[in-house]
Amino acid sequence: MKFSFQTDVEVLEQHDTLVVEQKEKSIVVYNDDFNTFDFVIESLIKYCGHTSEQAMQCTYLIHYKGQCAVKNGSYKNLKPICEALLESGLTAKIESK
Repeated sequence: MKFSFQTDVEVLEQHDTLVVEQKEKSIVVYNDDFNTFDFVIESLIKYCGHTSEQAMQCTYLIHYKGQCAVKNGSYKNLKPICEALLESGLTAKIESK
């Protein structure tokens, strides 16, 4: 007696995928004693794209709480905005959320 087997071979390939998790960051603006409310509001509108109402609310938080996270996003997107705020005379830095 003769047996005949037919074998199907399935090759599975494993692909490693590197996933880089980018943690969202925030630009935090700090209170100071020399910039006016109007200047801070105008700067937030100009550099962060805030509406007048958003900018005003953030400015009040900066004044009364000492700081406010004014913009969220990736470091790459926030860096030029933060630099513009710093160059305008505001005290700001990028922090992890």
